[in-house]
Amino acid sequence: MENAVAATLDFRSIRRPACLTWALLLVILSVGMSPASAQLRGHGGPVRALAVSSDGETAISGSFDSTAIRWSLTRNAAEQVLRFHPDAVNAVVLLKDGRAATAGADGRIAIWTPGHAQPDASLEGHTGPIAALAVSPDGTILASASWDHTVRLWTLAGGPSRVLGGHTQNVNAVAFAPDGRTLVSASYDLSLRIWPLAGGAPTVVALPTPLNALAIGSDGEIAAGGADGKLYFLTGDGKLAGEVSAGPRPVISIAVSPDGALVAAAGIGGTVAVISRKAHQLLRTLVGPGLPVWSVAFLPDSHTLMTGGADNIIRRWNVLTGEPIDPLLLEMAGDPLAAYAGDRGAEVFRACVACHTLGTGQGNKAGPTLAGIFGRRIATVQGYDFSEALKHLDIVWTPETVSRLFEIGPSVYTPGTKMPEQRIGSEQDRAALVQFLERATKR
Repeated sequence: MENAVAATLDFRSIRRPACLTWALLLVILSVGMSPASAQLRGHGGPVRALAVSSDGETAISGSFDSTAIRWSLTRNAAEQVLRFHPDAVNAVVLLKDGRAATAGADGRIAIWTPGHAQPDASLEGHTGPIAALAVSPDGTILASASWDHTVRLWTLAGGPSRVLGGHTQNVNAVAFAPDGRTLVSASYDLSLRIWPLAGGAPTVVALPTPLNALAIGSDGEIAAGGADGKLYFLTGDGKLAGEVSAGPRPVISIAVSPDGALVAAAGIGGTVAVISRKAHQLLRTLVGPGLPVWSVAFLPDSHTLMTGGADNIIRRWNVLTGEPIDPLLLEMAGDPLAAYAGDRGAEVFRACVACHTLGTGQGNKAGPTLAGIFGRRIATVQGYDFSEALKHLDIVWTPETVSRLFEIGPSVYTPGTKMPEQRIGSEQDRAALVQFLERATKR
């Protein structure tokens, strides 16, 4: 039972306490939260970043819980939890060779080979949190945008990074032009910069608002998302071509559909604007549970959109209809709890089913398997990378200790855990959960 909870992204100053910003935002926006459809559950904090492979079979997500998760979209299941960064994972990309890159509030970039428990390499040089990553069209260069006011270019074959300086505030977004000749960066300093990668001074474009997000279409058109809730469209050389209001709240993530027809703009207010890129016109608005939508990514079909939210959930949407895609995304083709229909304990456990398996031979997921949990010492499941603090706790899982875990919460009962903070206030529900686990986890 382990995952993570962490900090947030402040759009104005790297000196503001991020945890305070997030706490205030959560209190303000949490009213009216409702259930959702088409979900991938596994993170213990807001889903800050999303990327989808070109074949649509794999996705990777990064979270404020300090983890990244590699997902199989064919099985709708978490394949691997990547733990390296000690703080929020703000950016993820999938590389052309099948590897992935993650970056976060620690200012480091980790390069991962699928299945490896540790990164192949850690790229260091930034002195502030990294907010965004982009990979060049030929797959050889990685770009990172940081709150240290710089962009860095990293040759994936190795060697020192190249620093692009000039922004005077946090750099929140970065993207390569499709021809690979230029790089675009967007900053909270109200400017967008177009950098010629062959060298020379950048083109500086002043805009009327701080910028949080950026995407570039296959024809080179730039879409930048502002704190004023608008999308600004520019030609590849920086000339303003149009603007669209996505909503009244800041835009924090943008994605262009693979066919180039649509732009999805996610906002801090909890909605996603779907915009015609050719007409520069709002087509529809996707409305979720009302909490911030931190990340968006299209699937290759250009009409399925994945969104990552402040409720820790990844959803899928049909952007042509504006409707969420059903059913709930689970590990297997069917509901793994179907055999326990009507069991109150199983319903309590449903919030855990995306992270934990129950039966012998099902293995670990985002959290360790619970098969055979009773009578087992904490942090001893083979093949799972537990927090170091858990390995030193003197706890054996029994009906009483599991009940206590959820009565007072993981952070109190198992200090040092990365499990999301959750408590079950009802004594009857805790008893039902324990009785269900006693039946379902027997070896």
